[in-house]
Amino acid sequence: MTREAIDEFRRFQRDKEVNSQLYSKLTVRGSCFIRTDQLDGETDWKLKVAVSCTQRLPALGDLFSINAYVYAQKPQMDIHSFEGTFTREDSDPPIHESLSIENTLWASTVVASGTVIGVVIYTGKETRSVMNTSNPKNKVGLLDLELNRLTKALFLALVALSVVMVTLQGFVGPWYRNLFRFLLLFSYIIPISLRVNLDMGKAVYGWMMMKDENIPGTVVRTSTIPEELGRLVYLLTDKTGTLTQNEMIFKRLHLGTVSYGADTMDEIQSHVRDSYSQMQSQAGGNNAGSTPPRKAQSSAPKVRKSVSSRIHEAVKAIVLCHNVTPVYESRAGVAGETEFAEADQDFSDENRTYQASSPDEVALVQWTESVGLTLVSRDLTSMQLKTPSGQVLSFCILQLFPFTSESKRMGIIVRDESTAEITFYMKGADVAMSPIVQYNDWLEEECGNMAREGLRTLVVAKKALTEEQYQDFESRYTQAKLSMHDRALKVAAVVESLEREMELLCLTGVEDQLQADVRPTLEMLRNAGIKIWMLTGDKLETATCIAKSSHLVSRTQDIHIFRQVTSRGEAHLELNAFRRKHDCALVISGDSLEVCLKYYEHEFVELACQCPAVVCCRCSPTQKAHIVTLLQQHTGRRTCAIGDGGNDVSMIQAADCGIGIEGKEGKQASLAADFSIRQFRHIGRLLMVHGRNSYKRSAALGQFVMHRGLIISTMQAVFSSVFYFASVPLYQGFLMVGYATIYTMFPVFSLVLDQDVKPEMAMLYPELYKDLTKGRSLSFKTFLIWVLISIYQGGILMYGALVLFESEFVHVVAISFTALILTELLMVALTVRTWHWLMVVAEFLSLGCYVSSLAFLNEYFGIGRVSFGAFLDVAFITTVAFLWKVSAITVVSCLPLYVLKYLRRKLSPPSYCKLAS
Repeated sequence: MTREAIDEFRRFQRDKEVNSQLYSKLTVRGSCFIRTDQLDGETDWKLKVAVSCTQRLPALGDLFSINAYVYAQKPQMDIHSFEGTFTREDSDPPIHESLSIENTLWASTVVASGTVIGVVIYTGKETRSVMNTSNPKNKVGLLDLELNRLTKALFLALVALSVVMVTLQGFVGPWYRNLFRFLLLFSYIIPISLRVNLDMGKAVYGWMMMKDENIPGTVVRTSTIPEELGRLVYLLTDKTGTLTQNEMIFKRLHLGTVSYGADTMDEIQSHVRDSYSQMQSQAGGNNAGSTPPRKAQSSAPKVRKSVSSRIHEAVKAIVLCHNVTPVYESRAGVAGETEFAEADQDFSDENRTYQASSPDEVALVQWTESVGLTLVSRDLTSMQLKTPSGQVLSFCILQLFPFTSESKRMGIIVRDESTAEITFYMKGADVAMSPIVQYNDWLEEECGNMAREGLRTLVVAKKALTEEQYQDFESRYTQAKLSMHDRALKVAAVVESLEREMELLCLTGVEDQLQADVRPTLEMLRNAGIKIWMLTGDKLETATCIAKSSHLVSRTQDIHIFRQVTSRGEAHLELNAFRRKHDCALVISGDSLEVCLKYYEHEFVELACQCPAVVCCRCSPTQKAHIVTLLQQHTGRRTCAIGDGGNDVSMIQAADCGIGIEGKEGKQASLAADFSIRQFRHIGRLLMVHGRNSYKRSAALGQFVMHRGLIISTMQAVFSSVFYFASVPLYQGFLMVGYATIYTMFPVFSLVLDQDVKPEMAMLYPELYKDLTKGRSLSFKTFLIWVLISIYQGGILMYGALVLFESEFVHVVAISFTALILTELLMVALTVRTWHWLMVVAEFLSLGCYVSSLAFLNEYFGIGRVSFGAFLDVAFITTVAFLWKVSAITVVSCLPLYVLKYLRRKLSPPSYCKLAS
């Protein structure tokens, strides 16, 4: 009690210390960057913005003297949305400001650049990160559960056998005492050494995985479930950083009539250079006269623009329409001068890096830099571009409409400070943009072509606004942003009033590079009968792109994109539409999935399980874990989850077998997982080779240990029934102990080195893996076969000893025990499929131990209480009679099994034998 009180007090002090810290950091520009990789798995930085009315305060200390309050929504699990208002009461009139997701910093995120003062809204269990985590469970392998079932069956057999013995005695005298004596005599049926052998085996498998040179850096963090790797049916994988490297490269620009690829980028560069040098010469010639003609042009009928001007417009739109901020990292030499460097416009190229919430945007801005138009600085209200000739153009940012998963597009309104023109630029997914832009005949087709190449497409468009149009829009927009009810809908409605008849500029294609060998690995897993589900927090379009380019969905397959559903009726209609499709991959978003699971859980899971591949996008961490548990409950099959970020931890812990990848997103997933690997492609060898071996070996080992106990109990039963059901032990204590340990332990345990297929073969023919998932290596059928073998061998050994040694009955123990040890060693040899030199050593070592122990254990080879009188006659052991009789018994007990095994291999060989030959 006292210790707990002291701990509690210390914890209280520590909390108080942490919670009363003042975060005295503030950026000049009222914005900062945060890293959210442990929350949503995306490695890029996200821009967060301060409340603007607090930015106008003269000094930092004034923050604590204003009278204001924040109204926030109740705690929710959704990490992509937030609604609230900030009200300052001590000004006249009171200032109301709307708060959205970009004004918040979630817990478990890191401030990457800039500094922050904040007010805490959610703490403890109410934070988004805590609401999205789940408690880990203890994982037990399927093989262990199966062996437990068999052990229960053996226990029932033990009780039944004891009762039968007492019944055959005729319940004479104190029969219940005899019952317990029989229970003790036959207790070897229960394989107590099974757990020890299996646990040591699991340790060996883990060691082999970590020592495998083909999958370097693999770490086994659990010693209980290596066999699970051989029984998987569902693999649930994350996308970003697991299948992809999370590195984007700009690949293609399409202008409708002409398309530019990686090899023709230099043409774009020359066009951009020419158009800017022309503009400069025009501007130099007559500054005043350059504006009227431009006004006239907009009212004149549309003239077909030259390619050069279209490229110029497209590049300018791409460099302006984004949420990217250039960050200048100070080099060691000028560490103290960074503040001045920014003021002096020292935008030197070598220490500039771009930060944005999406790696696609960074790729686009890096590309515009490579063709000559560079984004050099940006804050909340302005943006500066540098032309190829080094001139700096300034633009004022009037409004920014960030990307959301609903709108699938982002927009920006900018004013060119040299000409005072206001332009509304917009870019987004083709589905969202095609109704907005003016009619054209090429957009849909080209988007399809790019998507088939595995590129992520964005459509870019623009619209020129007059000052009056903009002022009208701004007043309506501000009004909509302050409403507390249906704010999102009202804001969207106002923005949509602008999004009409926009001029289509271009289509861009960006490639997210896949990790090494992802395609062959997914192909291998598919051939192995493993169904792959991709659960990602990313957008629907991106997820579909990667599913195609990684060949998760094969080229010939259709993709059914599940429509957004919000009610029970919609879900019902959509599920019926999906039911009519055959052999097509399913793509569904997190919120639609939530609705389907709420009303039609069983039907949905049943349909999804028939799909060759399933992609769930916009999944929160808890949803990922929920999908895993659903699959376990509905199918009863083994699931494996693989991921690389903090957002995959819940899924990894919920799955029967969790694999973490050490990636860019840190080690959180790898530390929470059961197995940690370096690259996605290593999973192929981990499952096909190590999973297969672990399962096959443990199955053989488990059944052999059971056989070892059953055979000696059968001999005891035969012995007792021959001697009028006397409850007398056949073998003395030390022989029984030695039998399970020193005499047979090494050969039996050497089964953990056995393999039925060479690793190369298992990798070449992943179809072999399908057999494992049926669980045929360890089932009631194989168990009964082993029971029959044990009864046959035990009976032969005991009866053989009794029949052949009528005259020297005193020696029956020596004979039967020697034959028993030989039989066990031969049975190990029969079970082995591929010999290893250590197995041969183990066989001879055990035989040597037994022979040498005969010399000094002679008094144990008597029967019952006579043992002290009947010493083991060393002279008798060396006679020819003893040797041939022992050999005869052993041959009769083992030869038929060898013959049967040979015939079976000839008549119905297992699939791997056909390959090996």
